[in-house]
Amino acid sequence: MDLDAIAARAARHRLAILGGFHPAAGDGAPAGTATLLLLGPAEPGFWPGVTAQPEFADGNADPLDRWSRRVVGALAAELCAGAVFPFDGPPWAPFQLWARRTGRAWVSPVAFLVHDTAGLMVSFRGALALPGRIALPAPPAAAPCETCAENPCLTACPVDAAGADGYDASACHDFLDSGAGADCLSSGCAARRACPLSRSYGRLPEQSAYHMSRFHPE
Repeated sequence: MDLDAIAARAARHRLAILGGFHPAAGDGAPAGTATLLLLGPAEPGFWPGVTAQPEFADGNADPLDRWSRRVVGALAAELCAGAVFPFDGPPWAPFQLWARRTGRAWVSPVAFLVHDTAGLMVSFRGALALPGRIALPAPPAAAPCETCAENPCLTACPVDAAGADGYDASACHDFLDSGAGADCLSSGCAARRACPLSRSYGRLPEQSAYHMSRFHPE
């Protein structure tokens, strides 16, 4: 099965292939993996689709992770592949390393990953570890930040928790504890939202609010 056919199957669940690569020694891919594909939200439309699924109606914890395990696991079974998840661990699968290995994600000026289509809103719901080697398209020639004239992500954070000196998690959490942090909690990280690619990606504020609630529980 080629990449387009796999992408079509993933798209039925509002998932997109956000990159792939052929693993080598030291990449941390499961044994026997010839091609590893990273799956993330296909936007626009991911959040309305996923929140209509049973996992979001049963009242149990971690609905998004449980949905991911069910859907990505079933897709892997269809393809005779393995399923790997960023929320399984420890040990944790090296999704950030894998993202960079695809050639479609880079370390941004604010230290977060930036993706060629999802920008700073990139996230992964799982990976398919395929036993066969499939052809992959050539990645972009350069990171989007190299042609971003203003780098708005560098100045968007109200407390400079995300800036040229990297990411200060403690300062971020302190800000979110204050009343001034309400906008970031309800709409998502200001630095991530400032990225031009993030703005064109189509993620809804409701999805960002969900992730922020997981990052910074009340």
